[in-house]
Parts: sequence; C-alpha cells; structure tokens
Amino acid sequence: MTNRRQPPRWWAELLLLGLVYATYSGGRLLARGDVGMAVDHGLAILRMEELLALDLERPLNRLFTGQAVLGIPADFVYASLHYLVTPAVLVWLYRRRPQQYRFARTWLMISTLLGLVGFALVPTCPPRLLDASYGFTDTMARYSSYGWWGGEASAPRGLGSFTNQFAAMPSLHVGWALWCGVMLWCCARRPLVRALGAAYPVVTTVVVMGTANHYFLDAVAGAAVMGAGYLAARALPARIAGYTGLTAPTGSPHTTRTAGFLRKSTIVSGGWETSAGELLPVQRSAAADPAAAPRTDDGSGGMAGDAGRPGPAGRAAGESRESPEDAAATAR
Repeated sequence: MTNRRQPPRWWAELLLLGLVYATYSGGRLLARGDVGMAVDHGLAILRMEELLALDLERPLNRLFTGQAVLGIPADFVYASLHYLVTPAVLVWLYRRRPQQYRFARTWLMISTLLGLVGFALVPTCPPRLLDASYGFTDTMARYSSYGWWGGEASAPRGLGSFTNQFAAMPSLHVGWALWCGVMLWCCARRPLVRALGAAYPVVTTVVVMGTANHYFLDAVAGAAVMGAGYLAARALPARIAGYTGLTAPTGSPHTTRTAGFLRKSTIVSGGWETSAGELLPVQRSAAADPAAAPRTDDGSGGMAGDAGRPGPAGRAAGESRESPEDAAATAR
C-alpha cells in the first residue's frame, strides 16, 4: 500500500477546468469596457509608474524592438507558453502529486475568477495600444510575419476580434506563471526543474513588459491576485480545497518507491526480514527475529540471546568436547 492519495476522476476534472476556462474567456469578451475609459486607466497607471520611477516598460520595449534576436523569441513566449506550461503543470500534479493537486487546482481557479473581476472593473489599454507619442512599439505586430499572430494581441491572424484587447489589469500571464513557479518549486524534487520553476515567472514578467503588452503594475497586480486566491483557497474547508501542504511527500522507501502500471512496491522483501544462512527463509518481522533482540551477558561466558541457538560461543564450546569414540582412539 502506498501513501499516494487518489486524485479526483480525470473526466470530472476536465469538465470543471473547461467550465472555468469557458467562463473566463467569455467574461473577458463581455468585459471589454469603453475605449476612452481603458485609455484613461492605462495612462493613469503609466503616470503613477513614472512618479514612482517604476516605468520599466519603455527601456525593455526599446530593447526588444531594436533587437530582433530578443523580440521574436519574446513574442513566441508570450503567445504560447501561457497556454502550454499551465496545463502541463496541472497534468503533472494530477499524475505525480495527487495530494497537492486539488488545492493547486482550486487556487488557480479562484485566482483566475478574481482576475476576471479585475478585467470587468478596470479595463486597461496596454502600452502597445497607446498613441505612438508615448514611446511604445507593438512587437507582436512588428514581428507578426515570424509567427501565427497578427496585430491584435497573441490571437491567430483573423481572430483578434474574439479577444479582449483591454484585459491588461491584472496580468494573468504573470499570475499563472507565478502559480506554475510556486508549484514546481514546492513539489518538484529535481533541482533543475525547481530552478526552471523559479525562473519562469521572472522571464514572463520581463516578456510581457518588453513586448508592450502589460505595465509593470499589471504584473504586480497579477501576483497580488494569485496571493488573494491562495488565501481564499486556504480559507475553504479541507474537504473542498484539499489542502495538505505544498511540499512533495517524502515518506519511507517502502511506501514511496513505486513502479509499473499498478504502482506496486519495488521492495522485494515487502518489509520482512530473514536471517542469513536460511535455505528457505521464513517470513517474520524484525521484532520477532531473535537475531534482532538485544543480547546481554548471561554470566557463563556466552550471551543470553544464544539460548536455544548455537552462536559463536556455543559452537566453540561444542567443538572442544570430545565424543567417547574419539577419547578411546586417543587412549589407544
């Protein structure tokens, strides 16, 4: 028997995640907002960043625009990893970390719905859609010939009308990347995977600003939404959220090492111990094995644990005694 908790049924999880994502996508379209209001929100964020000296988007955008070797890969990262890495981490958690999966899924869903509320309340024009006088270049449009996207966000060409161009605050690109990074850092065992998990949200933050798709404060808001979603998921009853901690289970070798389709233990002995020298070992626990019992001196030159079984001292004594036939032969 293992200590791995069985995850929920895969088809039920697929339906639930599909429903949440459909709600998210539909809500984005419905929460498009007024263009003038979205531009005003975008300019207000930009002025606040300039006041706080946090307007990191401009130098990054100039760098990505001037260096195609940076801008083109950044566009591919923005247009694809958001939709590939997050589902991959979910599937990995479902298959390999079922004890952490339910809480991770609940956390992600709550945070996504909170982000949808932000899109509805604060429609925001991204930097790339501001007037050119503000100094931003849409790298997705500039390098559109290298990918499948057009000049309207990261949607494939001709599908830009099905996206919400003003869903910039908060940045769920950054929020989902942060979720992936936390889950990989806490639940993965390999140092390389954990390092990639830590780097992923940082790279995503640089990419969304360098491509002029988000402001720095959008990224901060995305991280804040994930934090609020985490606290909300923790506040739910354990039977709903399934919170058991985010670290990977360790356990003993007898229960964590599994192999094969049926996940049977790879420990051949199955936790039983045998004594050396037995032709046909008899299964018995370590507590029942006399060899495992502590020995004490019985005062006769042997050990109390040797009673009923010839140990080294007993064999030495037995070898020193002569049979009557040997004694007679010696006398002759």
